[in-house]
Amino acid sequence: MAPGGTRSSRSPGGPGARPTPAQRLRPRLDALRELVGLSRTRLDGATLAEAGRVLGAADERYRLSGEHTVIAVAGATGSGKSSLFNALVGADHSDVGARRPTTSEPVACVWSGGQPGAHGLLDRLGVPVRRRHAPAAGSATLPGLVLLDLPDHDSAAAGHREQVDRMLELVDAVIWVVDPEKYADAVLHERYLRPLAGHAEVMFVVLNQVDRLPGDAAVQVVDDLRRLLDEDGLALGEHGEPGAAVLALSAATGEGVGDLREALRQFVAERGAADRRLTADVDAAAGRLWPVYVADGRYGLTEAAREEFEDWLAEAVGAGAMGSAAERDWLRHGERACGTPWLRLRLRRRRPGAVRGRSGRTSPGRTGRSKLWHRDAYPDAYTEADAADEAGGEDEYGTVSGWVPVDGRATARPLVEQAVRAVAGEASEGLPAPWAQAVREAAFRGAEGLPEALDRAAAVSEGDLRAGPLVRPRWWSVAAVAQGLLTMLLVTGVLWLLAVVVGAAEAGEWLSALLVTAIGATGGPVVSWVCGVSGRGAARRYGQEAERRLRTAAAGCGRAAVLEPVAAELLRYREVREQYAVAAGL
Repeated sequence: MAPGGTRSSRSPGGPGARPTPAQRLRPRLDALRELVGLSRTRLDGATLAEAGRVLGAADERYRLSGEHTVIAVAGATGSGKSSLFNALVGADHSDVGARRPTTSEPVACVWSGGQPGAHGLLDRLGVPVRRRHAPAAGSATLPGLVLLDLPDHDSAAAGHREQVDRMLELVDAVIWVVDPEKYADAVLHERYLRPLAGHAEVMFVVLNQVDRLPGDAAVQVVDDLRRLLDEDGLALGEHGEPGAAVLALSAATGEGVGDLREALRQFVAERGAADRRLTADVDAAAGRLWPVYVADGRYGLTEAAREEFEDWLAEAVGAGAMGSAAERDWLRHGERACGTPWLRLRLRRRRPGAVRGRSGRTSPGRTGRSKLWHRDAYPDAYTEADAADEAGGEDEYGTVSGWVPVDGRATARPLVEQAVRAVAGEASEGLPAPWAQAVREAAFRGAEGLPEALDRAAAVSEGDLRAGPLVRPRWWSVAAVAQGLLTMLLVTGVLWLLAVVVGAAEAGEWLSALLVTAIGATGGPVVSWVCGVSGRGAARRYGQEAERRLRTAAAGCGRAAVLEPVAAELLRYREVREQYAVAAGL
C-alpha cells in the first residue's frame, strides 16, 4: 500500500460470496484441537505447546467481545508511538517526554460505540483500570476500536519487554511505529517483524517523524523500509492485496494521521481482525508442526512387503519341509494301502516309537523345525531319540522320522526377528520420526509372542499330518481288493504246484499251476508300482495343500501379532495427517 493508502474492505456475505475469515477459521481450529488430542500419546508436550496456546487463545478470544478490535501501538524508545497514540485518541492520555522509558504501563482507549464487553478484553490483557480511557470529545469516531499504547519493546527494563511480548500474542492487530533513525534496527526486524511475517494482514508499519526529513527524503526512507520488510518476508498490502499497510506520517504536525485514522476505521469496521490474527497464529503453529506430521513421500505397507513377511514366517515354521514330508507321507500311505500283504506285514514290524516329521537332511536355518537346526540351537534338548532319527530310523509306515518340538522352542526365532525388522522398516519408511517410532514399537511389541503362536500353529499342522489323508482315494480300495485276489492266486498256484509234486494232481497240470503262481507273484508288485506312479500327482497336491495350510496359519499369526497393530498405527497416522491438512489449510 502506498503511503497514505488504506486497506480494501471485504465484500459482505451473501449467496455466492467468499467465506468470511471466521467461517474459514472455525473448521481449522476444530481440526487442530482434534489433532492435538490424537497426538498426545505420540508427541511430547513441548511439540504441541504452541498449538495448545493458540487453541487456548482462540477459545478465550471468542468468549469475549466480538464487537471490538484490539490494536496495539508498539515501537522502540523515541519512535513517537505515545505521541501517535495521543494524536489518534485526541487527548494526552499517554505520557510523552524526554525521560526513557516514558511508557511503563500499557494505556488503553476504548471507542465503545454503545457495545459493552471491552473491559473483559482489557482484563485479559492486564491493562490497569486507571489506565483505561475514552477518546476525547469531538475526536474521530472509531466504534469498536480498543487502542493500546505498549511499553517500548527495546526498553532497558526487562519487565517491559516481557510485557510487550505477552500482549503482542493477545492483541488482534499491531501498529509498528518506526522513526527515520531506527527504522532498520536489527532488534525490531529480527525479534518481531521477521517472526511475525505471517501476520502481515493484521499489521500496520508507520514511519513517524517525516516532518524531520527534507524534500523527498521521506519517499526514499519509505522505499527503503519497504525493501527491508520484503526481506523480512512481510507481505505488503498494495493495490488492494492483503498484507501489511505501510504509511508515512508525523504525529507532531498531524501530517498523515488522518490517513491512518481512516485505515483504522475501515479495518475495525470489517470485524475480522481477530479471525485473521488467529488464522495467522494457526498458520504459524501448523508450520512448526509440519516436520512431525508430513510424510517424506510414500509411506505404508505394500502388498509385496506383506507377502515377503509371510514368506519369512513360512520359512521360520518350515512350511516347505512340511509340504515335502506330507507328500512322502501320502505316498507311503498309498504304498501301504495298495501294497502286497507281505509289504504291509514288513511295515508293521517297523519300530512304532518315532513320530513322522521332516528329514534331517534339511539345511540348518532354512526350516525352523529341522533336526539339525534343533541340535545346533538347543544342544541341551537334543535327545538320543533325535540322534537315532538322524541315523535314518523309520516309523511303522517307513517314514523317515524327524524330531518332536521340545519345550515349545521349535520356530526359528532369528528368522522371525528378521521378518519383523523388515516389515517394521518397510512400514515406517518415509514417516515423520515420532510416527515411524510408534510403528516400529507396535511391530516389536506384537512380535513378542509370535514365535510361540507359530509353534502352536505348526503343532496343529503336524497333528493333521500324523492323522494321514482325511479322504482316501477309492482306487486304493480297488487296489487292495486286487492285491487280495492276486494273493489268493499266488497261494492257490503254490498249493497247486505242491499237489502236482506230491502226486495229488495230475502231472500235466504243472504248467497251469506255474502260470497261476507267476500271475499271483508278479501281479502284486506290478499293482503296487502302478499305484505308486499314478499317485504321484495326488501326493504332490496333498503336500502342496499341507504347505498351504501351514503357510496360511503362520500368516494368520503374523497378521494378528504384527501386521494388524502396524496397520492400526498407520491408520492413526492417516487420521492425524488428514486433521493436520485441515488445520494447516492445505
